Formats: sequence, C-alpha cells, structure tokens
Amino acid sequence: MKWNLRVQPAERGIWKSAELQRMLAAAGLEVSQGKMSGLWTGTPTTIRLDDLDVICHVLDCQPSDLLVPEPEKVSAHAKARAAQRGQRFDTASDATVGREG
Repeated sequence: MKWNLRVQPAERGIWKSAELQRMLAAAGLEVSQGKMSGLWTGTPTTIRLDDLDVICHVLDCQPSDLLVPEPEKVSAHAKARAAQRGQRFDTASDATVGREG
C-alpha cells in the first residue's frame, strides 16, 4: 500500500503538517510531532484504525483516498517467494488463488 496523505490536505488548502496536526487535535486525536512527521512525509509502518477514522473525518475523505493499492508489489513479492521455494509463479493465475471476487 502507498500512503497518500499529503494529497488530501493539499486539495483542501492545508500545506503544513502543523496545521493538520492542530485540526486532528481539535477532533480529539493528539499526534506527537514525530508521529506527525512520519504521517506527513513518509509511509507509516502502522496506523490505528481509530486514528485513520479521525484523519478521514478531518479531511472529509475515505480510507481509499489515503491508502492506494500497489498490486505490482504484491506480484513481485509473490514471485520472489515462489522463486525461493523453487516454484514458478504465473501472475495471471497464481496471484488470484485464495482470493474471493
């Protein structure tokens, strides 16, 4: 998944992380400066669903606006794992095994 936080605030005229941090605090989510920096500039390794809910509320967006799937990374990971096991990986068929439509 790609973390796409900076686009949503920018579309709302929010250009500084401190401004978003104040808005989140007003909505009940206190975010440390260090965590805010990670949310703003990078991809957080974890994010609590409750926090994501507040972020979406403040930005009037959906989680899908902030979390962008990267299926090519999934295929690359699966292909690498198959190679480690000495198996062939066919992205057209094997990538969907176990997934429900």
